[in-house]
Amino acid sequence: MAGIIKGSINLTSIPKEAIINGKKGKYLPVTITVNDEVDNYGQHGPIIVSQTKEQRENKEAKTYLGNIQIVWTNGTFPEPAPRDNNGGGQRKAAPSAPAPADDLPF
Repeated sequence: MAGIIKGSINLTSIPKEAIINGKKGKYLPVTITVNDEVDNYGQHGPIIVSQTKEQRENKEAKTYLGNIQIVWTNGTFPEPAPRDNNGGGQRKAAPSAPAPADDLPF
């Protein structure tokens, strides 16, 4: 393990249209940025709702959900996962966790 990161998400900031209904539950694609420096609040980066390529190209506003803090590290950062060779640039899927109970507030 290269480190432990903790964070929190403001559930009321989650846009309902961003939730994906999957075979095993409801999912929200998020992007977590780890910055080199700590901000004024002791945070290492934001958690946002992932954007599509088109949203990024159109410079649409990001939906911020929360922040992260690095609480422990062994001094290394893992390399990115290998990409598929299908030209889509998608990363190989990680094993999925069991679907949580549907007790979300929305």
